[in-house]
Amino acid sequence: MLLVIDIGNTNITLGVFDGDKKRMTARISTQADKTGEQYAVEIITILGLHKIEVENLDGCIVSSVVPALSNAFKKVCKLLGINNPIFVGPGVKTGLNIKIDNPAQLGADLVVGAVAAIDKYPLPLVILDLGTATTISVIDKQGSFLGGPICAGIGISLEALTSKTSQLPGISIETPKSVIGKNSIDSMKAGLVIGSACMIEGLVERIEDELGEKVSIVATGGLAAEVVKNCKKEIEINDDLLLDGLKLIYEKNKK
Repeated sequence: MLLVIDIGNTNITLGVFDGDKKRMTARISTQADKTGEQYAVEIITILGLHKIEVENLDGCIVSSVVPALSNAFKKVCKLLGINNPIFVGPGVKTGLNIKIDNPAQLGADLVVGAVAAIDKYPLPLVILDLGTATTISVIDKQGSFLGGPICAGIGISLEALTSKTSQLPGISIETPKSVIGKNSIDSMKAGLVIGSACMIEGLVERIEDELGEKVSIVATGGLAAEVVKNCKKEIEINDDLLLDGLKLIYEKNKK
C-alpha cells in the first residue's frame, strides 16, 4: 500500500492507496515545531482508526510547501518502516512541462495538482486551490503549465481584517444570506466569501481572454466548496486532487 502526504501551510493531508483503490483520507494540523516522532504517532493512530496496518505500507511520496518539515517527515517514513520515500522536487519525474520563468520556483503542491488535473479533465484547464493562499494554475491545450495568479486566501484576509481594525470581529467563513450585509458579520462574510467567488470568476474570464478559448475549471482546497457554490461558472470540486497527483508521480518514479 502507498502512503501519500501533502504538507500545506495550514493542514497536512494523508491518503492511503491499495493499488488503484483509495482506502482513506485524513487531515491533521500543520505545526512546524512538531518532531518526526510526534507526527509519526498521529499518523499511526489515524491509520489504526481506518484499520490499516503500518506493516502493509510499502511506499510513500510527500509534497511539501513547508521546508522546515522535510526532515521531520523523513523521520516519519523511517519510523513507519518505509524505505526510499519520494519527496516531490528537483530530480523527480512528473511529466509536467513547466513554462514559467523559473520552473524551480513552482511549488510542489501546484505541480502535483497539475499532474492530476491534466490526467482527469479536458484541456485547456484552470485549477483553483483555495487554501491558505488562493492559487490559480493555467494549463494550455498541450498540457503545459503556463503560470497563474496567486492571491491571499480567505483566512489570511480575515486575519488581516480582524487584527488591523478595532471593531471587526472574528467570524466563521460561510456564505451570508445576502451580499448586502446588514451587520458587520454578514458584511464581512459577503466581502470574503462572495468577494472571492467574484474575483475568481473575473480572473478566469481574463485568462480565457488571453488564451482565446474557454477552459475547464476544477477546484480543490479546504475552502473550495464554500466559495465555488457562489460562482456562476461551472466548476468541479475535487478534494482529493493532490493525493491523486501524488500517486501518479509515485508511479512514474517507483522504479
